[in-house]
Amino acid sequence: MDGKIIVVTSGKGGVGKTTVTASIGAALALQGKRVAVIDMDIGLRNLDVVMGLENRIVFNVVDVIQGRCKLKQAMIKDRRIDNLFLLPASQSDDKNVIKPENMTWLCNKLRKEFDFTFLDCPAGIEQGFKNAIEAADEAVVVCMPEVSSIRDADRVIGLLYSRSITPKLIVNRIIPKMVARGDMLSHKDVVEVLSIDLLGLVEMDEAVVISSNTGTPIVMQKESKAGMAFNRIAMRLDGHPDLPIEDPLAQKSIWKKLGIKMGRKKGAA
Repeated sequence: MDGKIIVVTSGKGGVGKTTVTASIGAALALQGKRVAVIDMDIGLRNLDVVMGLENRIVFNVVDVIQGRCKLKQAMIKDRRIDNLFLLPASQSDDKNVIKPENMTWLCNKLRKEFDFTFLDCPAGIEQGFKNAIEAADEAVVVCMPEVSSIRDADRVIGLLYSRSITPKLIVNRIIPKMVARGDMLSHKDVVEVLSIDLLGLVEMDEAVVISSNTGTPIVMQKESKAGMAFNRIAMRLDGHPDLPIEDPLAQKSIWKKLGIKMGRKKGAA
């Protein structure tokens, strides 16, 4: 059975798409799947840095497509996580050097080698986006609970549907205190506007910054709320779609209610 090709996109940059790609890939590999993550941002690669593999790059995705090396030569194996491999982007080539038909050829090869292949899509909806979605089976749209992010995500979702790709949504960098105060949109607001299935909710977590700076997978940090969220997202992608989605606000609202009740009791006494 061939593996899945999943594009991770957002429309705009700065929403945490590359961290999402690296984290879900690492989580699935830790769960025993053979996983490839591909940086499609030609000229502006970052996935290698987030994964802590920047010093081991010899070949890149353009080298593979242009026949300068074999796929196995360009894939970088993560030394900490078995079954996790990176195919980096080129920093020196023009972003238009890859054509959609090149991606179809590459993805057909990747399907035979890996259970899951994640394509870290470049920001925007130009050639890089078209290349990334050309051979994708599924799409994950990353969105922050902000109006500009939602608007860009909505445009990308329309383009994905036009290519018969049904997207799923990750709402990233949720700050529960701001949502509770009404200063940030809730995930329910985001889902209502975008009208696609929710794959997961990821709370803002400073451990993500540390993870990106050190190249340490966030999913290996047991105390990280974001890491736990990514592990659950990976399980949903791997045949457990009914795994409950934990609302970052739920626990806080329970304690808030308890606090009110305890306050009343104290006052009555």
